[in-house]
Amino acid sequence: MPVAHGEPLPVDGVCDPRFAAVRDAFVTNFTDRGDVGAAVTVSVGGRVVVDLWGGWADAARRRPWRRDTLVNFFSVGKGLSTVCVLQLVERGLLDLDAEVVRYWPGFGRAGKERITVRQILSHRAGLPAVRDPLPDGAMLDWDVMVQALERQAPWWIPDTAHGYHVNTFGYLVGEIVRRVAGATLGTWLRTEVAGPLGADVHIGLPVSEHGRVAEFLWPAAASPRAPSAPGDDELMRWNAYWNPTGLSGAGWVNTAAWRAGEIPSTNGHGTSRGVARVYTALARWGTIDGARILHAPILEAAIREHACGPDRVLQRPSRFGVGFQLTQPERPLGPNPGAFGHFGTGGSVGFCDPAADVAVGYVMNDLGPRWQNPRNRALIDAVYTCL
Repeated sequence: MPVAHGEPLPVDGVCDPRFAAVRDAFVTNFTDRGDVGAAVTVSVGGRVVVDLWGGWADAARRRPWRRDTLVNFFSVGKGLSTVCVLQLVERGLLDLDAEVVRYWPGFGRAGKERITVRQILSHRAGLPAVRDPLPDGAMLDWDVMVQALERQAPWWIPDTAHGYHVNTFGYLVGEIVRRVAGATLGTWLRTEVAGPLGADVHIGLPVSEHGRVAEFLWPAAASPRAPSAPGDDELMRWNAYWNPTGLSGAGWVNTAAWRAGEIPSTNGHGTSRGVARVYTALARWGTIDGARILHAPILEAAIREHACGPDRVLQRPSRFGVGFQLTQPERPLGPNPGAFGHFGTGGSVGFCDPAADVAVGYVMNDLGPRWQNPRNRALIDAVYTCL
């Protein structure tokens, strides 16, 4: 698809004429809102109506973004991880209201004996960070991170408040899945979700696919300095992102080790089409094109509100179901109250709106504003103007 006259960036793909406003918003993200490389896919009624990609897959702006370009979509992986957990619940292998120690005995230390699986998934467990300093690179050593979380005491009394488990979510959920399923979460995602749906999403990217990955542009200024004498809450918030130093990806995101590792909360890779494919199934209560990944009752229960209000980590209101972010006025996923999904660092997002039978996947490689991102907001708004 040619871009507007004079636009120097390569943009390609398909767009139903009824959704021209989405194409316009996508192009404007490059011309006015700082996108470097990105892709967006929208489905309505189970049919793809927008599938666009454009810009550059590297900082030097020599590699055009292709239809199959992969990129790290950060916390979008939390929504995909949640689907895996819900599958285990639906199959009778996991109970959301069971104490974690039923499946992971070593977890029951330092006041964590009564924490439930549901509390972890809804960010109410009080474990958003590890207190003890960890060496840079430790985030890629699964055993080191799991053992650190076994030693860690809750930062608040579990289930009395909520706070976004930015990175620890992946290890906590991933270890539960590993013990229950006998497979890593990335393996389960590949065989039970991505495979049946034909969705190009990965947690733990095979080396054979690394050549498709876009370079993620992470400016040095995006990694703040540690507080000099932090109080307990300040230390908790800092460590949630930066203990170990590379936990959120800074300095590591473009390495082969990061791409191949499994941090379900943080280092998932995929295409916008892959993300939208999963959420198209969820928009239709778990089924698309004869492939079923979940049934409606468990999904309906998972998107009921479990946490809402002041977030002890984000220091602003947040709203969660079981694993999924729920739409909220400060960060809307469209106008309808039943929309759910997950945002990722820098602007990526995957979500669906069952009432409108809409699903959206947007991925990018330039670190934009983390909370209210004008790029994804423009795309979401444009989708709903076209319905």
